[in-house]
Amino acid sequence: MSNGSLHDPSPPAASTSELVSQAAAQISTLVRDELALAKLELAEKGKRAGIGGGLVGGAGVLGLYGLGLLLALAVVLLDLVWPLWLALLVVLVVVLAAAGIAAVLGKQKLKAAVPPVPSAAVASTQADVKTVKAAVKEGRSS
Repeated sequence: MSNGSLHDPSPPAASTSELVSQAAAQISTLVRDELALAKLELAEKGKRAGIGGGLVGGAGVLGLYGLGLLLALAVVLLDLVWPLWLALLVVLVVVLAAAGIAAVLGKQKLKAAVPPVPSAAVASTQADVKTVKAAVKEGRSS
């Protein structure tokens, strides 16, 4: 027995089929991990959006009460100068015009909105794809 056979520093070379199966297993694990990351990121964003939406909804309700009181005040003030029917008509026209403008602007903003995307997961996946492509390219040139 020679010392060279007992302490061979180089590991045995893996066959092509073993390398392919290892790569497939690693890619499968990578895809699962990326999907889990995207799921967690979207869940966190959804939770924040839900809390924020609830607070905005509550503020909107209180704002509507305030707006109603402000409109009643405008009618009362205009009633001091004009007949009541004319004061109500003027306030009604102003409110409907404001509603129309808000609807048009809101529609434009909705068209410009982008869908929610798990940006960290997408960036991580793109980096993984770039790394795999570079490794494949490096493996071909060797």
